[in-house]
Amino acid sequence: MLNPAIGKLIENYDNRYRLVTDIAKCARKVSTEAEKREEILIEKPVSIAINKLASEKELI
Repeated sequence: MLNPAIGKLIENYDNRYRLVTDIAKCARKVSTEAEKREEILIEKPVSIAINKLASEKELI
């Protein structure tokens, strides 16, 4: 199960497609940055992206 719940994240978006594309873009950015720094990610980039987007939406 994803934490935070997708139901909570979708409340901040007008549709699910936009949410998925934002998560994918953020996950690619996380992955690219980790590769540049030669860092090994313990958590999957998608999980990191979901948590990052959730924390950004809580601040707004």
